[in-house]
Amino acid sequence: MGSGMDRRTFLGRTLGAAGISLLGCAPGDAAAIPEGFQAWAWVHGNARDSLDGWRGAFGRLGDAGFTGVLASGGDLDLLSPAAREAGLAFHRWVWALNRNGDEWAQREHPEWFTVSREGRSSLEHPPYVGYYRWVCPTRRPVREYLSSLASEIAADPRVDGVHLDYIRHCDVILPRGLWDRYGLVQDTELPPFDFCYCEACRMAFMEGTGRDPILLEDPSQDEEWRRFRWDSVTRLVEEVAGSVRSMGKPITAAVFPTPTIARRLVRQAWDEWPLDAVFPMLYHGFYLEDLEWIGDGIREARAAGVGRPGSGPPPDRLFAGLYLPHLTPAQAAEAVAIAREAGAGGVSFFEMGGLTDEHLRAVGRVLTRA
Repeated sequence: MGSGMDRRTFLGRTLGAAGISLLGCAPGDAAAIPEGFQAWAWVHGNARDSLDGWRGAFGRLGDAGFTGVLASGGDLDLLSPAAREAGLAFHRWVWALNRNGDEWAQREHPEWFTVSREGRSSLEHPPYVGYYRWVCPTRRPVREYLSSLASEIAADPRVDGVHLDYIRHCDVILPRGLWDRYGLVQDTELPPFDFCYCEACRMAFMEGTGRDPILLEDPSQDEEWRRFRWDSVTRLVEEVAGSVRSMGKPITAAVFPTPTIARRLVRQAWDEWPLDAVFPMLYHGFYLEDLEWIGDGIREARAAGVGRPGSGPPPDRLFAGLYLPHLTPAQAAEAVAIAREAGAGGVSFFEMGGLTDEHLRAVGRVLTRA
């Protein structure tokens, strides 16, 4: 794995500081993911530093009828027992291709990091924000590295499953609601945000097509180049899932809202991935949409074939991601009802710290409704 810090030492530091996680198990395994309509919450694991603190936090979720938590960072010896005492499944929430907190990779393998159409590395020139440092899934050493980290996480008996995040390329186009924040108009794919044109990607694409992607007249309209990047991420997911499933754990992922949006904005064909559950982030406010859009997203995923053998997770393993800063308690309850009516198998809230008592009471009433 290269020189410098021992990889096992690095892994421990990364999990504690950055909260990176991955997971795995046979798709549709009922023993791995509970049955029935579910409610999950993403959790920042450094928010509390005592077992009693986590018992109180997770106990609130359990009392409201929640199913599990997706936790990043923090002390597993505090988080895991507190979650299980509350009757919650405990999954590790991990950043995959965004390796901002990965000092070892940045120091030992700067060539792993993605390159924009302008020829700038995301390690040295991260787009949008300073933590957007991405590694390239086309590179076999990157896939082997992430698969190895994933299997070690999944082997931990304190972990019930692994939950992938940032399992995609950098946003070539931001959600419409974020354009003003960054002073951008992204009605076309702009070179500074278009990844990846590293040597490995260019060579692999040329071997398959005889064409250099950096010389394409309009890369955004080239079907083979789009498919190449979708497939590069899908191949990584397949390899990570395989390594983790050997540990007998389920694998899930947070993904962009719909198959169409995910392909266009972040080169992510998640409806083709071999996952046990998928959490599309149906954050309606970022797309300047109303609550009904949440149901539309679930219906699109089901219509795209999610649930057919070999096409992705079962249809009852679509868990609608909901963004709490955009939801009053009444709206949160309505969003849960909309997702369930559209055919979702559950919901997940970002993030637990925003769930007020009023949110939990309103959501709990919907969760317990027959």
